[in-house]
Amino acid sequence: MTRTPRSPFAFLVVALLTLSAFSANTSAASRGKKAAKAPAAKSSRAPKSREKSARAGKSSARETRAERRSRGRANDRASARQEARAARGGKPSRRERLAQARREAEERRRRAEAARRAELARLAAIARQRALDNALREEVQADIAKDDTTGEDMEVRRAALNALGNHAGSVVVMNPKTGRIYTIVNQEWGVRRGFKPCSTIKLVSGLAGLSEGVIDPVAENASYGNRMNLTDALAVSHNGYFQQVGRAVGFERMSSYARQLGLGERTGVNHTGEFPGRLPLFKNDVGMLRMSSHGDDIEITPVQLAALASVFANGGTLLTPHLPRAPEEDLKFKPEVRRQLNVPQESLRRMLPGMIGSVNYGSGRKAYDPLQTIAGKTGTCIGAGSVWVGLFTSYAPVEDPQLAIAVVGRGSDARGHFPAAVAGQIYRALNHRFGKHGGQSPFALTPDMLAPKPKIDPSTIADTDDEEEKSADPATAVPTDPSKAGEATGPATTGNVRQVLMPVPQQTQPRPTLTSPMSVKPAPATKTPPSSNDTVTGTDGRPRRVTTKNP
Repeated sequence: MTRTPRSPFAFLVVALLTLSAFSANTSAASRGKKAAKAPAAKSSRAPKSREKSARAGKSSARETRAERRSRGRANDRASARQEARAARGGKPSRRERLAQARREAEERRRRAEAARRAELARLAAIARQRALDNALREEVQADIAKDDTTGEDMEVRRAALNALGNHAGSVVVMNPKTGRIYTIVNQEWGVRRGFKPCSTIKLVSGLAGLSEGVIDPVAENASYGNRMNLTDALAVSHNGYFQQVGRAVGFERMSSYARQLGLGERTGVNHTGEFPGRLPLFKNDVGMLRMSSHGDDIEITPVQLAALASVFANGGTLLTPHLPRAPEEDLKFKPEVRRQLNVPQESLRRMLPGMIGSVNYGSGRKAYDPLQTIAGKTGTCIGAGSVWVGLFTSYAPVEDPQLAIAVVGRGSDARGHFPAAVAGQIYRALNHRFGKHGGQSPFALTPDMLAPKPKIDPSTIADTDDEEEKSADPATAVPTDPSKAGEATGPATTGNVRQVLMPVPQQTQPRPTLTSPMSVKPAPATKTPPSSNDTVTGTDGRPRRVTTKNP
């Protein structure tokens, strides 16, 4: 038998067919396996998630237990430290001492750094203030060089220049009975520049309160922890007292009295370019507080301030200040009356003890002259441009007024009541010419009011305008309880107060107790009043005059 030969192509076809059949069988088997595995995988997922949750819960429990163990160990260590400290007698361990030392060193470093920064700020502020003061002094010296001294009294001008020295300020000296101007040092400031009146506005507030019946002369104000009367309130320039007065008087009536006293209008002095000053148009009850005690929104010139003092000196006459420019004009000089105040004379008289008390023992005691009685009022506050302003208006001698002096200063010097010192130096320098001389009846104007005695401790209350720090004069300060140091605006104590009074010469008349303001019970009357010439001895061993008559 013979074999028929096969072609290679046939073999290739057979191989391909065989391979295709094998691949189809393999795919079907694979799909079957996947379909079988799918339900098994789904059924196994739930146990795995539960296992994971169980493991997470166990881990959280382990962490919680670990934290509890950690806190327990910390508490055990703290207890061990406390026991060890107790065993050592309460002394800290070396580690605790080192930690405490590090904390203290860090605190010292912080304090030192804060002190260094504060010192640098203080030195910078001092440098700025010195620069400002120097600029003000240079301005004043330049203005004084431009003053027109024609007709001025050169003796009075020299006394005023010597007293002012290198301070930045202005001085006005005039006759309070006639209005004759003796000198105006720094006429630019004295006539053409307005200043905040500060506490000198309390002269207006007090006069308005008395005239309107707000201040009761037979009652005292029991506020501030003391029995404050008008005399002491003026003497120590108590802000709160006059704030109550101003609020009770009201804006309209207060403005009326200010205009009567010449504020807000030109005085008529024969100098060019006079500034009329300024009064506010409206103030509510809150605004009246500082207007009545600090003079907020009011501007006044030194010439107006001198004319204001003259009103109290001459009994209520507002005069026109005038400077005679020629000898003939001086010889024929006659007073020019602007207006007669519509106020009771008794109100003017009741203001006088407080003005004298200001110079004798209060805020203006730097003006004191032992050879004559001076009545005055201080003022100190922050004025325009955040610059300190100091004022002092006064007249003397009280029994026969010959000089009215107003001093206004600016700069850091103003805080120390240097205007009062300037006025006092002028009074003493001109005492031989304008002072009190023999042959006059002492205290002829008010024989029963010129020995004001404070019922409060003057060292505990200051002229505290705009939160001013008290500038106490160590020569006349009254010793107080050290625990109360710094209470410049706080309540004064009552009781037996050591009184520091400068001697008033030839005091022959007793002084009744003047009381003031506002709806408080009157002082009880004595059961057995002595005669007007009787004296009693106080707890400090000094004699006290007693009067049977209330003013």
